[in-house]
Amino acid sequence: MGLFLRVRAAMLEKTYNPAEIEKKWYEYWENSGAFKCGQRPDAETFTIVIPPPNVTGSLHIGHALDNTIQDILIRHQRLLGKDVLWQPGCDHAGIATQMVVERNLASQGLDRREMGREAFLKHVWEWKEESGGTITWQLRRLGASCDWSRERFTMDEGFSKAVLKVFVDLYRQGLLYKDQRLVNWDPKLLTAISDLEVEQKEVQGHFWHFRYPIEGEDGRYIVVATTRPETMLGDTAIAVHPDDDRYKDLVGKYVRLPLADRLIPIITDEHADPEQGSGAVKITPAHDFNDFEVGKRHELAMVNIFDQHAHLNDNVPEKYRGMERFAARKVVAADLEALGLVEKIEAKTVMMPYGDRSDVVIEPWLTDQWYVDAATLAKPAIDAVKTGATKFVPATWEKTYFNWMENIQPWCVSRQLWWGHQIPAWYDEAGKVYVAETEEEAQAEAGAGVKLTRDPDVLDTWFSSALWPFGTIGWPDEAASKELGLDRYYPNSVLVTGFDIIFFWVARMMMQGIHFMKEPPFHTVYCHGLVRDEQGQKMSKARGNTVDPLNLIEKYGADALRFTLAAMETQGRDIKLSENRIEGYRNFSTKLWNAARFCEMNDCTGGAGDFDPKSATLTVNQWIIGEVRKTVKALDAALAAYRFSEAAEVIYHFAWHSFCDWYVEFIKPVLGGTDAEGKRETQRTAAWAFDQILIMLHPFMPFITEELWHAMDEKRDSDLILGAWPGFSDDLINADAAEEMDWTIRFVTSVRSARADANIPAGAKVPSLVQGASDATWKQIERQGGLLRRLARLESLEKTGAAPAKGALQIVIDEATIILPLEGVIDLAAERDRLTKAIQKAEGEIKALSGRLGNAQFTAKAPAHVVEEARVRLESERETAAKLKAALKRLG
Repeated sequence: MGLFLRVRAAMLEKTYNPAEIEKKWYEYWENSGAFKCGQRPDAETFTIVIPPPNVTGSLHIGHALDNTIQDILIRHQRLLGKDVLWQPGCDHAGIATQMVVERNLASQGLDRREMGREAFLKHVWEWKEESGGTITWQLRRLGASCDWSRERFTMDEGFSKAVLKVFVDLYRQGLLYKDQRLVNWDPKLLTAISDLEVEQKEVQGHFWHFRYPIEGEDGRYIVVATTRPETMLGDTAIAVHPDDDRYKDLVGKYVRLPLADRLIPIITDEHADPEQGSGAVKITPAHDFNDFEVGKRHELAMVNIFDQHAHLNDNVPEKYRGMERFAARKVVAADLEALGLVEKIEAKTVMMPYGDRSDVVIEPWLTDQWYVDAATLAKPAIDAVKTGATKFVPATWEKTYFNWMENIQPWCVSRQLWWGHQIPAWYDEAGKVYVAETEEEAQAEAGAGVKLTRDPDVLDTWFSSALWPFGTIGWPDEAASKELGLDRYYPNSVLVTGFDIIFFWVARMMMQGIHFMKEPPFHTVYCHGLVRDEQGQKMSKARGNTVDPLNLIEKYGADALRFTLAAMETQGRDIKLSENRIEGYRNFSTKLWNAARFCEMNDCTGGAGDFDPKSATLTVNQWIIGEVRKTVKALDAALAAYRFSEAAEVIYHFAWHSFCDWYVEFIKPVLGGTDAEGKRETQRTAAWAFDQILIMLHPFMPFITEELWHAMDEKRDSDLILGAWPGFSDDLINADAAEEMDWTIRFVTSVRSARADANIPAGAKVPSLVQGASDATWKQIERQGGLLRRLARLESLEKTGAAPAKGALQIVIDEATIILPLEGVIDLAAERDRLTKAIQKAEGEIKALSGRLGNAQFTAKAPAHVVEEARVRLESERETAAKLKAALKRLG
């Protein structure tokens, strides 16, 4: 290290300034190569690939959680001595990036279609170089210790080769093909989009109930209902349930489709629900995903009535051709009304699919696209989880994974965009397709002189990101794979991700990784929850409840935000983020800083050095050394099980309570005393213990710990980020010392609590008597008497066999009773009266809250966060009442 140390001569500043320290240390770490893998060639590896953020993206609170968890694991494993690779990079984000650049061009009066593909893509690359990747710099603000020297981009040359090879190989293996199926079609962006890019919105709509005439039975109709009247022009059947007796005589007959004047059959299919509406449903295979499956089962005609703009095409009667879909809806409904074929119209709230970027209604549309045979690829990916080769944490997500994978549909991988990996398929003039990695290979396959035209579509972003665990480490190029260590770093150790992309990303990485690398891409998948606001509401711009993590970092520091997210990350639960919690953990930083200043002012510096913790002789030092061992053990267990909230609580409790609250107070008399040998032992123990705090806390709060690591020993030439994780054994735990100091803490805590409950002035020193103590307990009291009197504010501490005087405060600790005579210290009658009134008030609140929560209307209609707040308040009031009653009882 050296540079920062030589320029720092003064003691630590009085207050901690996160912004200054964070900038300094991040630049130093990155420039010194601390994040780089490969520096421990003989060590065990630990690999994480970062879920590649969109190149257009900015850091949001979900990113902050995801990357904080990854960095905790990475820094911990680095401290354990492993060769760590945290692979960073960005996704080209086809549709998002294309939209950003198109908007920029539109502001200049330019249109991509007028300038052509090549010129447009040049603009995209220019934008990417100038403005893309902002999020990677924001991740640095968070403290993410990725190996930035290996940063990848899903459109860089090497990765693009991997994408093309996978496409071609899958095609040649019969696992990728072109087909006509339904897709989510965005009529504004003019492309197919994934389910993840579809947002379901509640809208006020209608249910139209139409009467379709039965052919050959004048005056008889079958009633069907729809929220989209215009699609009836594409109906090709009516379905009823096989067990619905109402329609037995109609099965096999036909209805004459109104307006279109086509005969369509009445069929049976279990898709029809006898309990819904009339029990009969219209089947429009070209414009509804469920109907498409019914159509395939019954070999129905698929009548596509829309063009790419969602205007009605030539497959409908001439009157409706060219109409925009919503205009056609009104006209179709009106025309059926005029024919007397509208049974009724119901106002109804319906869920409508919207494009999350275009904000227009998505249309299920029948079109030619490229598909991957996902069902075949899914089988070994399912087996990998069933056999335990890959495990989900929490394990409950395995059920979701299996449900998706066992019901998987063909995967549409083509998109009608320009930005992305252009599909490596060429067509001759007869429409025959040639799939190859290069145009030269395709031409050779087609023959010299055959004119070829390349498929204009690009691949779905999820297709390329599915290759992320191995495409980023050199595959398929042998030289690059050797240079980047594919054999060494694949498979990855763990994947950290949100549960919402288990299917879209995790499952597809599993399929592609197993297929091309012959083993799963990672051993463990850790799925975290969502970050919600403090009322538990999902964050959204529409609600106005989003929080900017960079603003929180500016206000409280990155360490405070990171620790908050870790402390609140409990398996299987979403996080209700409160700024008060972040402020609280900023105070934790301050507490740590002040502890360091205490150590500095009392010469408890120099770090661990050659200190042997087994050499300690003072009980208080033996105790804190044992607590270090217990903390390391608990922290290791929590991190190994991905219990991040538990891990944060373990180190927080030790640092704040065991060390700062107790040990620092315990050793003040020793440090200020005349026992030189005891003082030196205590200084070295304190320095050693504080070192262990910094090491254990480093994965959570890297900046302040690195700063204090060097501040505590200016002779250090090693950095904490590359330090060694504590590896002590249980023989550091002295059971006698632990029992004695734990009893001391319970004594002081109990007396302080009782004093506070009885309203004894904080500065008042009170005489105390001990009744019923065993010989062993009394010897402890004699040994620790100075601490007990000073910390519990006791004037004296004497043994007694007499019964306590009336009005004395009684505190039971194990077999002993501590008696505090209060006559003349407080007004006992007034205190009893105060406690009685406080109990009555608490019991009144308990009755009122119990009544509200027992009211079914309240719990059913009140917002969830209001009900939860009432439950929390009820529990709090019950605890308060119990505490007050105990205090009143102690007064006698």
